[in-house]
Amino acid sequence: MMKNIPIKISIFINYFVFAILLNSVGIVIQKSINVFKTNELQASNLELAKDLSILIVSFLVGSFLPRLGYKRGMLAGLALVFGGCLLMYFGNSFNSALLLFGIVGVAFALIKLSVYSMIGLLTDSPKAHNSLMSSIEGFFMLGIALAYFLFPAFYSETDPNAWLRVYLVIAGMVAVSFVFLLLAKFDESQIQTSGQSLKEDFLGMLKLTSLPMVLVFIVCAFLFVMTEQGIMSWLPNFNEKILKLPETVSVQMAAILAISLAIGRVLAGQLTKRFSWLSILSVCLVVSMFIVVAVLPKTTSVAASNIQSFTDIPLIAFVFPLIGLFIAPIYPLINSVVLSALPKNKHSAMTGLLTVFSALGGTIGSRIIGWLFMTTGGASAFYFTLIPMGLLLIALFALNRLTAKPNLV
Repeated sequence: MMKNIPIKISIFINYFVFAILLNSVGIVIQKSINVFKTNELQASNLELAKDLSILIVSFLVGSFLPRLGYKRGMLAGLALVFGGCLLMYFGNSFNSALLLFGIVGVAFALIKLSVYSMIGLLTDSPKAHNSLMSSIEGFFMLGIALAYFLFPAFYSETDPNAWLRVYLVIAGMVAVSFVFLLLAKFDESQIQTSGQSLKEDFLGMLKLTSLPMVLVFIVCAFLFVMTEQGIMSWLPNFNEKILKLPETVSVQMAAILAISLAIGRVLAGQLTKRFSWLSILSVCLVVSMFIVVAVLPKTTSVAASNIQSFTDIPLIAFVFPLIGLFIAPIYPLINSVVLSALPKNKHSAMTGLLTVFSALGGTIGSRIIGWLFMTTGGASAFYFTLIPMGLLLIALFALNRLTAKPNLV
């Protein structure tokens, strides 16, 4: 379907740009502690600002985004975040960072609702849906990996404000993305609503929660994002405070997690052609829990010093982020399994619910680990992830049974 190539490229570019901004929260948490002199619990409010705005917008907009149009929703999100980047550059304060991530959350909610819904219109089978979903999420992780090198490129030992220039570069990327999307053509006639009112659309989204499959899916998404975001947001701080890596190196090393997540999601799209999604995710979760138990105890005895190159970095700093390879397939696969089981006209509402509970999981996970960092020390904070991973493993089996049933809606 060559006619869909431009809009697919546009989706990839937009998701890539938002990956850089959305998941720079761990970097900005570190900068807030080091430059704006906040404590760990205060800095975790950046995650709250991002996720609370995602939650509110997804809840309010998810049911009637088709009325606005997916392309218009994405353009609105890009325009908002362009202004947010300029605000951060000129504001140069922790409050500016809070406002930026609030704006990013609003914009990303519009982008994600649009992208996930458009995937259903651009594919015609569950396998095609899974493949495109995994590819987009994998590309998202590459954007995150770039963030871990883009931000440190602007660090300066003599100018503590030099890092803010990165937001001018990101604003330029957003502007390019806006123009590319504006010029891309996409037929949205398939998702035009009938004569329902906004109230009926909203109630229709809430009624989805009466489906046992949707309830279990929401639990799975919540538990996964709690795990992933908790690790991703605090890994730069963990590298600096526990492994004693220099600030710039600690951020760059966190890119290993994002690269691992990207590779894991791309591989997942291929593995699902040969193995069931449940088998893949069960193995991934067991290996992930093993990594936490086996690797974290070894970090307490590491003390890096005189880091001149990557060869001077302790091996253990490379090992823990590899957990990304194994947690990576979870999110796109469970999303694809459930969305493929629902009619296409329910995808926007379902994505709204998904995004709401993903945001809740992200902010709760990040704040718990931030609190553990402050009260028990970072060396033991990541053990918390064993709880949501264990519960998720159980929930996946329930989800498998429910999605196998016909006539879900």
